[in-house]
Amino acid sequence: MKQLALLFITLLLFISGCSLKQSNHPNYAIIKPEVKYSPSKKNLAKMVKQLQGSPYVWAEEGPNQFDCSGFTYYLYGSMGIEIPRVARQQALVGKRISANKLQYGDLIFFATSKRSSRKITHVGMYLGDGWFTHASTVKHEVIYSNLFKSPYYKRRLRICRRYLPDSSTHVIPKYIHKPWKIAKDKVPKVKTPSAVEQNNKAKKAIVIKAPIDEIEQSSRQGNFYVQVGSFIGAPKRGLIYKIKEQELQYKIIQFPKEDTQISKLLIGPYQTREETLSMLIRVRETIQADAFIAEIR
Repeated sequence: MKQLALLFITLLLFISGCSLKQSNHPNYAIIKPEVKYSPSKKNLAKMVKQLQGSPYVWAEEGPNQFDCSGFTYYLYGSMGIEIPRVARQQALVGKRISANKLQYGDLIFFATSKRSSRKITHVGMYLGDGWFTHASTVKHEVIYSNLFKSPYYKRRLRICRRYLPDSSTHVIPKYIHKPWKIAKDKVPKVKTPSAVEQNNKAKKAIVIKAPIDEIEQSSRQGNFYVQVGSFIGAPKRGLIYKIKEQELQYKIIQFPKEDTQISKLLIGPYQTREETLSMLIRVRETIQADAFIAEIR
């Protein structure tokens, strides 16, 4: 009997699309979600907002806790769209699309296993411009991540699928933060939000404008940078001038935070920490005294 029980648990591990984090009393039965909405991006976004921060629990598909494929199964099942329960099978159905045609609500599938670079083991739902929501086995909750800022996810993205009917609206819901459009040389006024406002914003999805083609870029040049500084709005022109004057390679990463656009000015990339350390010494002497090493993965 013990051998049969062990075999059953092993089988469940095999079919699961996510890493293991069990509850004390896991429910292995697949619970079909109650249909509460019609299929649309607007209704998907309502659920995304409500479920952000929900705990990750292996073999659960809601309504209060999820594993990665259980989360996507619940989102679509709540709109009456039936998809398979596990990530590997979800990746076999729906309309296959290329990464540069991703839209809000599409599912993106990853191969995260060290044993296989092709086996689908994780899934998330795309939100726009690199951002996606997923039940994370690392953070142990439903979170937002960004393909552009994470070489880990870029390298492991394998398949993209669409399940929403073509007739559904293509407009991203209004409560998804849109990026600030900042005129040159203008810095936005900073409004200090209240604790309640900060808490509410933390539960909303964020959208950052960036070319979708970045998903398919490699990180062979390296992941180490010398960070010159962080700025509200655009980086200081004087710093960029000094960098260009020394003919150094640099990049600017921009993202919204508390209704303000933040820019990080980075010199690099470099393949090794030793190489970056050598550049750090040079940058501190000639460009910015408090520069430091940043590793972007």
